[in-house]
Amino acid sequence: MLDRRKAVKSLLAQRGGDVLIVTGLGSPTYDVAAVADRADNFYLWSAMGGAVPMALGLALAQPGMRVLCVTGDGELLMGLGGLASVGVAQPRNLAIVVIDNEAYGETGGQKSHTAGRPDLAQIASACGFQRTVTARTESEMTELRNLVMGAEGPVLGVIKANAGEHERVLPSRDGHFLRQRFKQAVGGVP
Repeated sequence: MLDRRKAVKSLLAQRGGDVLIVTGLGSPTYDVAAVADRADNFYLWSAMGGAVPMALGLALAQPGMRVLCVTGDGELLMGLGGLASVGVAQPRNLAIVVIDNEAYGETGGQKSHTAGRPDLAQIASACGFQRTVTARTESEMTELRNLVMGAEGPVLGVIKANAGEHERVLPSRDGHFLRQRFKQAVGGVP
């Protein structure tokens, strides 16, 4: 199992200027904000299960940009139907990374379903994703990073991470501010 924060840092180390990020609730937001807070990150608050559908809409609206959704296993499990929608739409510019610590970190660390039989990479494959990769080691992170940053989508990478805590780096929770900042970053009207 990988350290979550280090894995996100490795994932985003060579992020180009044409990669937009949508984060899921909790730890994915804290990790992305800690290692790469930028105006072209869109942090979701109070939208459990909404990260993948939001990223799908963004990928369809911005076909010239790479869209990367960074979310957690609990948040994705809440909105599994989003994977089916991605599989139907087949956006070539969409990549999803799931930080899977097999626990619901925001509500006390209870085991999530991924601690048992469900395999998020297999679910995505069954939904029609082009490729999936699961990384449990540093060396597997290279393949995952290459997949989500460069392969034709939709693609999904699962980072199997330890359930440990890290300092919470909280980006703004002001939805209006985040929306305006994001719109300006992608060339929208202020």
